[in-house]
Amino acid sequence: MKLTDDIKTLKGVGEKTAQALAGLGIYSINDLLHHFPRTYERLPEIGRIADTPSGGRHCVDAVVSSAPVVFRRGGRQILQFSVSDGSGEGKVSFFGMPYLKNRFRPGSRYIFYAYTSRKGTVLSLAQPRILSRAEYEDGIRRLSPVYPLTADVTMSLLRKLMDQALPLTALMGEYLPAEVMERLKLMPVGEAIRCMHAPESEEQAALARRRMVFEEFFLFLARMELLKSGPEKKASGHVISGREAADGFTASLPYDLTGAQERAVNDILSDMGSGYVMNRLLQGDVGSGKTAVAFSAAAAVIASGERCAVMAPTEVLARQHYEDALRYCEAGVLCTHPVLLTGSLKASEKKRIKEETEKGEADLIIGTHAIIQEDVHIPGLGLIVTDEQHRFGVAQRMSLADKGEEPHVLVMSATPIPRTLALILYGDMDVSVIDEKPAERLPVKNAVVDDSFRVKNLQFILKRISEGRQAYIICPQVEEGVSEGLCNVEDYTAMLREKLPPAIRVDMLHGKMKPAEKNEVMERFASGKTDILVSTTVVEVGVNVPNAVVMMVENAERFGLSQLHQLRGRVGRGEHQSYCIFVTGENAGKDSLERLNILKESNDGFRIAEEDLKQRGPGDFFGSRQSGLPYFEMADIYADSALLTETKQCLSGILSAGAEGVEKLKKLLAESSDVSCHDFHGICL
Repeated sequence: MKLTDDIKTLKGVGEKTAQALAGLGIYSINDLLHHFPRTYERLPEIGRIADTPSGGRHCVDAVVSSAPVVFRRGGRQILQFSVSDGSGEGKVSFFGMPYLKNRFRPGSRYIFYAYTSRKGTVLSLAQPRILSRAEYEDGIRRLSPVYPLTADVTMSLLRKLMDQALPLTALMGEYLPAEVMERLKLMPVGEAIRCMHAPESEEQAALARRRMVFEEFFLFLARMELLKSGPEKKASGHVISGREAADGFTASLPYDLTGAQERAVNDILSDMGSGYVMNRLLQGDVGSGKTAVAFSAAAAVIASGERCAVMAPTEVLARQHYEDALRYCEAGVLCTHPVLLTGSLKASEKKRIKEETEKGEADLIIGTHAIIQEDVHIPGLGLIVTDEQHRFGVAQRMSLADKGEEPHVLVMSATPIPRTLALILYGDMDVSVIDEKPAERLPVKNAVVDDSFRVKNLQFILKRISEGRQAYIICPQVEEGVSEGLCNVEDYTAMLREKLPPAIRVDMLHGKMKPAEKNEVMERFASGKTDILVSTTVVEVGVNVPNAVVMMVENAERFGLSQLHQLRGRVGRGEHQSYCIFVTGENAGKDSLERLNILKESNDGFRIAEEDLKQRGPGDFFGSRQSGLPYFEMADIYADSALLTETKQCLSGILSAGAEGVEKLKKLLAESSDVSCHDFHGICL
């Protein structure tokens, strides 16, 4: 067998299993070896039901004491039966697995490894793994990898396939120079991949992860350095001289630009008028006014006889930009003919818009990924604006750039990254930072409370709704059973609909819904037809709803500070006072409360990012990576910031040899392709 062999080479992988593995991005043996665990587990000793605590995962050796029954709740099937070990009673629940009903017969004995909680004297065991005696005894002796899964790929299958593939790690050659390995104390790549899947200790797993994190940083930054080693600036045929139009647009706004916005506009106009291609990142905190800056740039481009394309990650956000553009068009300060191109349009409507675009009649083209389709032609494309740039893949962003001849590029991000790290990650781009909020915005008022305040929180929300406002409630999971003891969207929505008066309109939103359904839900909320939206973090980047004034986050301790700040950015966008309530779960400790109090004290995303960087460290072995940083599968720029800096220094050392260093780096990248699954080619436009 070879690393490049098809996954079907492995024993037990047929066509159906191969298709299921493809859902995890696994097509070859090398892909499999690079499907790393999200954490590890060492099984706890078997305990008596009577002594097993609420919270966490525990092992129970018990006998089935009642026949399994299947019932429906919230549209899902739940399989449930009772167990006993002589010391007490337990209730086992499987979610969405009714086919297991005939497996568990009364009188049969099993070892259950499950999330536990107590309801009176009865111990609840949710979504357990069933262990054989041999699996249990092996599990208490060593660390076992816990892999990301899909509904069609089980943990048992992945572990069996890994056992077949791991011997191939011995064939992986090391490509890094010996002096780099020694200076940074890195494991050889083959050994690191083997230890990621079968570590002998926590310490060995940490060393293996360190090498793989370095791998991601090195490959990403090396390609960035090679991009920069080419011509410093590309000549552009789009020399924009629309300062008067940009000033006219900003003068039409009902507020004055902040100093940071004015500096960003000046940076962009200077770039676009220089005769060279602009490649600029506009980084601004949530609600800082990035869109106004982008439209100001668009006005200058259109006034110069060029066209502008704006790509947004969702139809709802694209439509919002389009409606704003229509208003500015009517005022005569932005464009003459904006169009909206999204996937949900009727075929006849799409055809009309594409024709208008190709003929040059449309001067502002706004849309989702629909605008990068092959049959969309944009002559005279002078500026590309990518909103919430991290929501698009590299190929999508490059496809849009390819529709023009060296167009200017402006990408916008609301992810607050400490400037020291931003200079490393976005080293190939010029960066403008908007670090001020519009003066007319009222600061969001924040509170950190435990779950005993839930009734008061709900009363507070209902008071705001009675005043004509709206609210978000965020839950960390979609449905019950993924992690016991956490709030979930489906049950929370059902509970509110049952307890609140019918006049209070409650809706739910989560990532498992179809795109059209998600758009419909957000449209209802944006238009004021929904009072309370219960959601996962999919609303973190979304439509602007100025009437939404309350954001309540359940189990707030489960999220990173920067992610919570992004969520908070959904409120405080209008004239009304807004509030954010961070609710901790019953198992949240003192450290969690202290961490969340940083959000209570500050609404500054960049300060919060710095605090996140200080507080999180290498001890967060598989910490929650902040959204908005899509380049890395394992690396976390916060927890691994020291290694990111060391990697940058390592590359600088190689490149200090000038042209010889560039060639050496190209050779290292070529050799890395034999063992790496990371492809960061063209990660930046």
